[in-house]
Formats: sequence, structure tokens, C-alpha cells
Amino acid sequence: MKISILLPYKENFTKNAAGAVSLFVNQTIKVSKYKKAIKVFGNTNYKDYLNNNYKDIIFNKKVFRSSSKVFVDNFLKDKWVINSDIIEIHNRPNYIKYIKKKFTNKIFLYFHNDPLSMDGSTSVKDRLYLLNNIERLIFNSEWSKNRFFINLEFNAAHSQKIHVCYQSSNKVKIDFKKKKKIITFIGKLNTAKGYDLFGIAIIDILKKYKDWTATVIGNEEREIINFKHERLNIIGFTNNAFILNYLKKVSISVVCSRWEEPFGRASLEAASRGSAVIISKNGGLPETTNSALILKSLNKMELVKSITKLIDDKKKLIQYQKNNYNNFKLTHKFVSNLIDNIRLKAFPNIFNIKKNSVLKIIHITNFNNRFDGRLHYNTSKRLNNGFIRLGHNVLSISDRDIINNNKRFNDMRGVKTLQKSVLNNFKNFKPDLVVLGHADSINLETIDYMKSQNVKIAQWFLDPVGKNSPDYKKNKRRILDKSKNIDANFLTSDPNDLDFKINNSFYIPNPSDFSFETLKNYETSCENDLFFAMSHGVHRGILKKGKFDDREFFIKKLMNTNKDIKFDIYGMNQKEPIWGDEFIKLISNSSMGLNLSRGNPVKYYSSDRIAQLMGNGLLTFVDKKTSYGDFFTNKEIVLYEDLNDLSYKLNKYKRDHKDRKSIAKNGKDKYMKYFNSNIVCKFIISKTFELKNKKESFLWEK
Repeated sequence: MKISILLPYKENFTKNAAGAVSLFVNQTIKVSKYKKAIKVFGNTNYKDYLNNNYKDIIFNKKVFRSSSKVFVDNFLKDKWVINSDIIEIHNRPNYIKYIKKKFTNKIFLYFHNDPLSMDGSTSVKDRLYLLNNIERLIFNSEWSKNRFFINLEFNAAHSQKIHVCYQSSNKVKIDFKKKKKIITFIGKLNTAKGYDLFGIAIIDILKKYKDWTATVIGNEEREIINFKHERLNIIGFTNNAFILNYLKKVSISVVCSRWEEPFGRASLEAASRGSAVIISKNGGLPETTNSALILKSLNKMELVKSITKLIDDKKKLIQYQKNNYNNFKLTHKFVSNLIDNIRLKAFPNIFNIKKNSVLKIIHITNFNNRFDGRLHYNTSKRLNNGFIRLGHNVLSISDRDIINNNKRFNDMRGVKTLQKSVLNNFKNFKPDLVVLGHADSINLETIDYMKSQNVKIAQWFLDPVGKNSPDYKKNKRRILDKSKNIDANFLTSDPNDLDFKINNSFYIPNPSDFSFETLKNYETSCENDLFFAMSHGVHRGILKKGKFDDREFFIKKLMNTNKDIKFDIYGMNQKEPIWGDEFIKLISNSSMGLNLSRGNPVKYYSSDRIAQLMGNGLLTFVDKKTSYGDFFTNKEIVLYEDLNDLSYKLNKYKRDHKDRKSIAKNGKDKYMKYFNSNIVCKFIISKTFELKNKKESFLWEK
């Protein structure tokens, strides 16, 4: 999960100037399980950032555009943001419409103030827009949430996207014996915060109780309220670390706001440090601690009375202090876990995936429906069978068939229709995983849209991609075309042996299938010795005049060298290639099979023919340079070094019936056990979702 957090413009995410929003963001991401995947974006003139997750958005102001819009525009251009799963906006509902136009992934909006006082959420129309277009709305108190729903009906449909997530503080060990006779007021020094009320009350208290002092932490440039007393210490604005440390020795904290505070960080932090807290009942203040002394009315007499009650009754004072401390639950870890769970629940399709989860999978590849069963025995069908046998719900889309059937004047190649069909299927089916197989015509815009819906995407690729392989440049381009836009790539060549790098790539063998590979040729007396089949074009299905395959040289030389071997060869020497049930019938007549791929051998690469040869119990010969000896011993497969070595071994095993049958049986058993479609599909899912299971092992995985 990749998360981008956008602070309000000019919110200082810095150690000595951070406000409540920055503190909340910093403290919760530090203990988030997604902290390595979170980046915070803001704009400040200071450099002492709260942590390394922060990135400052630097831009030039424009005469005819608001700085906030330029700020948001630059934020949306950042590569991290573009690839994010979630954008989390703090306290700026007016940013949402602009972001929504350019960002298709999930958007969370956090309210730290009264929603009805903020541009973008004041009207019913504004708030309805937010309800319909935001994935999650997160409020800092029940009071703030209730304000949002004034003149709106809260129904069951809203419950999943509406959350209350309070601010937090850390909880440290407090020695109540070290508490001093100190009363604090922390916050803006204005009438809205009740500083004028605190001032006149505290002067009376200090006059009466000579051994008590008062400390005021905060400032206010727009409203000047002055109080003086020799035991009244006015510190001014300071950083949060100082405040939290100072509160350890404070006995009484007063938060007597006149205005409807959405929450109240001052009372929250005082409670976390074991202060006795006196609060007004306005806004969300009563939600900061359930152990506060709440003022019945907001006037000097009531405040003096409440402070006096605590000073005069030491037992009651200690009781309030300990109740605040012992009942404090809103730690950074607690609140961060709440937020992480909100994030997690926004992605039920992906982030709850476990080893045995049942997935909805869209499998897009060429299922060759237009060939009426001639090409039924192919890897596409094998993998489809594997996903289904594992218990998953699979929707199959045959891309080439859609293209072939939808070529028209306004879509000459049928590609536009394919994108539309894929996206319609995607929206209706809502998969957890999309698997592409040689789906070259699926464009990057379609893939990016699917990715934006937080669906995992994998692709498999069967063609050779070694440097000296046929169609090297073309195949390299095909695999790289989508590789960076998807989660995992699976090749039938060893990715580590290629001359280019493919992101998040893995080797897979050509899968066998229990319903396809049903023969046991080692149990029968076969008419022919060696079977070999190739084709000049799968889709054409017949020999093409003038088309030549370099394997023909090798096969002809092999045949001329071994007159005693009875060959059964297709796809050359004027013998047409074979398909479907005819292929099964003809392969059943040979005791041995040659697995010979086009071009020079590439580590682990083989055409999908190997699954049919070994899976049907033919003694299979493979070029040693493919490194198949890493997987199979000489009791399961026959590796040859060159044509002469192959000729020798062909004649040897033609005569040695017992050894030939034993090796063929062992080869089939091993291939069907370790290289079957169920296991290959399980590997694809495991790597795509990064599932970790120490007990799970795959024979081919190094």
C-alpha cells in the first residue's frame, strides 16, 4: 500500500513550528505498519522537518492563480503521488474536487475542525459531494462528525466510510509524588479559548494560595490579553516536546474554551501526563478524557470554584490525576492502528489476501475459441484449470478472439473494443487479481486503470527471450512493455540469465495438467521410437510454403544418422502439423520424445511441448545447455550434449526397454508432481501477493 498525505498549504511539518495537524500526522505514521510506504507533502519555509517521510513542495507563485491550487497541482504531479493507492487530505475539503479530477484512486479526508466552518463542506451540497466521492471521511471527534451531518441523513450506506479517529499522545511513566503545585493553560491566548476567563480566575487563585504557581504556554498576535502576577509564568509558543515534558510535573490543567472545540489537544496531552483536567463542555472537549472535571457554566466564579475544590481536597486532586492517567487509551499506537485498519478495510480485495483466500481472478489471454477446439491443449487452458482447481473464481477473457470478432470501420484492429470489453468485465466482476498471458493488445491505460482500483496484476510469458533466441528484439519489447506497470512477471526462461532486467520477475516451468497429460506411454509397446512435432504457425495450422525452421536441419541430420530409429515427425518434410485429439492419438504411438526449441538453448527455457512429452510418459531428451539437470536427474530425463551424444543415447534406450520405461515413468511422476498447473498457479499467486509461508517450497525456485 502506497500512501500520500497532503497537509494544508503552509502547515509547518517542523519540530519547532508544528501545529495539531502536523503533530497528529507525524506521531501516527511513526508507528504505522505502513510507515515505509507513506510520504507526507506540505509547504514550509523551515527545514527542521519532523521526520524523513516528508517532502516539501517547492513552486513559484503565479499572479492569477491561488497559491493553494498551484500547491495541489504540483502535489499531483509527483511520481510518488501518481502511483499511490491512497491520497489522504487533512483539513482541506476544498481541495477534493480538484484532486478528484486528476486522481482515480482512493481519497481519504480528515477533518480536524468544524466541517461547517470550512470551505468545501459548509453547504449540504458540498457535504453530499464529499459523501459520494470520498472513500473515507475521518473526523477527530463525534462532535465534528455530528456537525457534518446537520441537515443530512446518516444511513447504513455511510457507516462504512465514516470514522471517528481522535488525536493521540504517548503514555509515559508518571511519578505522582513529583507533581508540583502548578496550574497550566496551554493554547491560543484569546477569548475563544477562554484565556480572559482563565486570567481573571488564576489571579484570584494565586492570591489565595501562596504556594501554587501558574504557567501559560501559547501566544496570540491578533488579540492582546495581558495578565500579570509574580507567580504567573507566561512562556509563549514552544515546541510540543517541551509541553509534554513540562506536563509531567503539572497538577491541574485548565481548558476553558468558549468556542466549540472540535477536539482539544491540550486536555488530551494533560490527561496523558496525569494532570487533573478542568474543561468546558463545548464541542469535542468532553471526548478527550472521561475523567475530567467539567465546568457547569463558563464564568469566573465556576472556574475558581473548580480549581479551589481540587486544591483544598488533596485526595480528590490525586484521584482526578490518576483516573486521567490510568484511563488514558488514546496512545499513538492505538490511534495509528485505527487508521491502518481504516486503510486496510478500504481494500478488501487485496490487503486481506492470505494463503488460502479464495480469489476472483480475471485471466486475459488467447484461449483460441475461434479455432473450434483445434488449439485446446495449450498453456492458457492449463493455467486456467490450475486457478480453478485451487478453488478460485476465474473469469476468462480471450483477447485475440474479441479482436478478431470486432474489426470494423471505426475500429480497424478491434483494439478499442477489446479495451472496452476488458474494462466492462473488470467493473462488473471486481477481481482481486488480473493475470495477463501474451495480452499484447491490452494497452497501458487499461492496465493503469485496473491498477488504480488496487487490484494486483501479473503477466506470464512463454516465448524465448534469450539474446540469441528467435524474435529476440520483438519478444524483449513485448515483455518489457507492461513489466513496470504490473506487480509480477513470470517467464519460462530464467530471468537472472537474461541480458536485460525485468522488474519483479520469476521463472515458471511450462505447466502440465492432470486432465490433459493422461497417457502412460511407458506402460505400452509403442509403434514408433521418437516423436517430434513443430509448426510454422499455430494460428494458421498448416505448413506455409517458403517458411523454414532452423530445427529442420538438426532433425534431418539426426534422421540420416540414425537409420535404425523409427521417427514420427510432424511440421516438416511435407507432413502437416498436428493438433487437438489427433495430437494425443499420434503421441501415444511413440516411446520417446525430443524436446527441441527454436534457437540457441537458454537457461531453463523450453517450449510448452516438454509438458506434453514428459507428462504423457515419453522418455524425454533435452539439450544439456538448458540446465534442466538442475531439476531432473538422469533417472528422470535424458540430457544430451550434441547430435552425436543424442544419437548414441537414442539407440541405447531403444534397446534398453527396462531403463527407458523406468526413466520415462520417473520423469512423468516428477513433472506431474512438481510442475503441474496447480502448483504453478499457486506460485504465481504467492509471488504476486508476496505471500510468505516458510512451509511452501517450489522445486524450481532458487
